[in-house]
Amino acid sequence: MKAQHRTLFVLLLAVAMTWTSVSFAASRLKRIKGVKPRNILVILTDDHRWDTVGYMGHPFLKTPNIDRLAKNGIIMDNAFVTTSLCSPSRASILTGLYAHNHQVVDNYNPIPKGLTWFPEYMQKSGYETAFVGKWHMGGDVDDPQPGFDHWISFKGQGVYWPHKEGLKVKGRYVPQAVSTGYNINGKKVPQKDYMTDELTDFALDWLGDRKGKKPFLMYLSHKAVHADFLPPNRHAYKYDKEKFEIPPAPASHPELFKDAPMWVQNQHNSRHGTEFAYYENLDIAKYYRRYCETILSVDESTGRLMDFLEESGQLEDTFILYMGDNGFLFGEHGLIDKRNAYEESIRVPLVMHCPGLIPAGQRSSKVVANIDVAPTLLEAAGLQTPDYMDGESFLKITQGVDIPWRDYLLYEYYWERNYPHTPTTHAVRGERYKYIRYHGVWDVAELYDLKEDPKERTNLIHDPTHADRIAGLNKRLFELLEESDGLEMPIAKDRGHQFLHRRKGGTKAAKFPQDFYKTPEELQGVFQKKDAEKKK
Repeated sequence: MKAQHRTLFVLLLAVAMTWTSVSFAASRLKRIKGVKPRNILVILTDDHRWDTVGYMGHPFLKTPNIDRLAKNGIIMDNAFVTTSLCSPSRASILTGLYAHNHQVVDNYNPIPKGLTWFPEYMQKSGYETAFVGKWHMGGDVDDPQPGFDHWISFKGQGVYWPHKEGLKVKGRYVPQAVSTGYNINGKKVPQKDYMTDELTDFALDWLGDRKGKKPFLMYLSHKAVHADFLPPNRHAYKYDKEKFEIPPAPASHPELFKDAPMWVQNQHNSRHGTEFAYYENLDIAKYYRRYCETILSVDESTGRLMDFLEESGQLEDTFILYMGDNGFLFGEHGLIDKRNAYEESIRVPLVMHCPGLIPAGQRSSKVVANIDVAPTLLEAAGLQTPDYMDGESFLKITQGVDIPWRDYLLYEYYWERNYPHTPTTHAVRGERYKYIRYHGVWDVAELYDLKEDPKERTNLIHDPTHADRIAGLNKRLFELLEESDGLEMPIAKDRGHQFLHRRKGGTKAAKFPQDFYKTPEELQGVFQKKDAEKKK
């Protein structure tokens, strides 16, 4: 029924946009009987991978405030994004839709008209709503968006410091883009300080100035920890002596990998590979240390918000959700950045805290995702999930209730002309197995047993003992696509630079997978066997 409701929603929305200025989003959602609307605080970070938090036992990074959320709330150990890229993931969080439905498939193109952000429903139900931070959808858009009474944002990625050309950190010059300042409810205001600190100040100012008894939604969307990583001066070089070993790559350590795709081996020498990372002689170990130092300011921000809520007597009944918009690789598989379907790219920290609603000290292995955030927060607000959303509320899971839940999550990434070395990718991820399928590229698919092979180095795609599982997961992938109207792939217009270059004198192109090489007689036998299996 969901696909039917979604199709009806799109048709009604198109009619509404054509014949009237009234948005379909103006409709009110039904209230859930007996549910008290909670205050809601969303803390969204950028490129924050799942294992760079203290509660995961990190070897040196300390995040006491995020750990405090985790200790007194619930950790969703299997939390993922359905597209590992800033704009598509943020759109999925705000709409409850897969990228193939909300159509925000890259970081460059305008936002499709008619999308409904979940805060619109909360606003209609009586919430005071505020957005503070990085919007980063539709290119350089920083204009106020529907659903928010209060708005503070900036163009594009923004900058950590407001310096126009660059700054010196302990004598080292660090280049910086020009700050465009903030858009505060339509008024341009200059940036004055370190962005994470200023965004936190803005959020606290709005929370402290509120009058009346309406519930609130504060959506704090950090720039941190997006590249290029730059901590505040108080944390600069704090982890400079900590050890970090760059993970082995299939191009340099083929003996540690089995059936690594060609595109992965070839990406080692590219803008998103460790050999030519961002077209620089990048020191990955130092890069990772700066990343961890930058996270420290986000942790401090989280602590300041929690302290305010506690001191104002609101912490008990405020639903706090902390999440990353996607992960980030630091050499795993020879890659950096994100976009691919590997764990470091798609898996994110997700912690929820509300003592009056969620029992403390829990961990859940259920596979949840960014598309589930909107339904979950709507339920916390006492509102029913719209039928057209792809995600489901997992609020009851946080309360220890055993409810029917997904077996596999769909992941999708659509090829970008800007970064042509990563193919269109579809995957399904369950609690143990992951199956990855590539579109439009001459290469191998992938199957991983994440229990036995958490680093995803042994591709089981040619293992005959997994043949039935591979066929079943391929079938499940297309079922999930069909159920969510995802069998037609979106195509975005060409915008921005094209980063297609390879390092001169670097690693050469990989060979075709060994299984591709056959004699005519061997191929005849392969196809005869497949025909026989079909007849069965």
